[in-house]
Amino acid sequence: MKYLIKKVSTLIMTLLIISMLSFLAFQVIPGDAALSKLGTGATEQKRQELRREMGLDGPVLERYGRWLVGFLQGDMGESYTYGVPVAGMIKEKLPVTLAIAVMAFLLMLAVSIPLGLLAGKHAGRLPDKILTAVDQLVMAVPGFFMGILITCLFGLILHWFTPGAYVSYQEGWGPFLGYLIFPALSIALPKCAMGIRLLRSSVIGELKQDYVRTAYSRGNSQRQVLFGHVLKNSLLPVLTFWALAIADIVASSVILEQVFTIPGLGTLLVQSIANRDHPVVQAVIVLVAGLVVVINFAVDVLYGIIDPRVEVR
Repeated sequence: MKYLIKKVSTLIMTLLIISMLSFLAFQVIPGDAALSKLGTGATEQKRQELRREMGLDGPVLERYGRWLVGFLQGDMGESYTYGVPVAGMIKEKLPVTLAIAVMAFLLMLAVSIPLGLLAGKHAGRLPDKILTAVDQLVMAVPGFFMGILITCLFGLILHWFTPGAYVSYQEGWGPFLGYLIFPALSIALPKCAMGIRLLRSSVIGELKQDYVRTAYSRGNSQRQVLFGHVLKNSLLPVLTFWALAIADIVASSVILEQVFTIPGLGTLLVQSIANRDHPVVQAVIVLVAGLVVVINFAVDVLYGIIDPRVEVR
């Protein structure tokens, strides 16, 4: 219970710090949003009236308090550029980014678990050497460059998809998910390489344990020992990497949207930065950072449930 209370307290404090830093950062950036909206020919009186309408008057901490209360209630303010609620804009883009992140995570699990087990089982032999060589090559390629390579190979050479021909989920989930496979693969491959390496090391260590010899002596087949005993115990040390990978996948999804021209949170963020649309930029940053922190919190709690020794430490 103390472990859970500590984690919840840390989660709340981290989210508050993220929201405060994000809000304060836009208070020190040069420029006046009201002046940008009215133009340089506006009078001082009109500028002050618009500042009051936009909630830009008053002390900084008071404005932060109003913004935070509104944010917690689902009111993220209004876009300076489009004059529509920010919450509605994010609601439209969020499913796209989450879909990429979930697909990338599932691809990472689907590839890294069997290949990591295979490499550990055949440590030092040909399958392991091949996987190790491929691992090193894939890990050396940054995610955004992997996206460019996949676009060139599958889009321009093999014509498996048309780069830039994004299909919205509102038009059909099949074509939508089919297009997202490639950016998800770009994100997942570097994570797969690291996951395979970590799981391989864990499997090699578990195969040397006494319980493995005991399991074989009881007549269990190699498959039963690997999947029924070794794999379960080997996954525990890898959970920490997966926690970090989930957070990195969410952030990478935002970045890779630019490579594949996907209208998700990443595209919205870049456009809003260019337009100096502070409410949108601020909301996206807090939301993405909050998602990363909450995901890490959930994995930490799950880790504590799976391995009670964590709570003791």
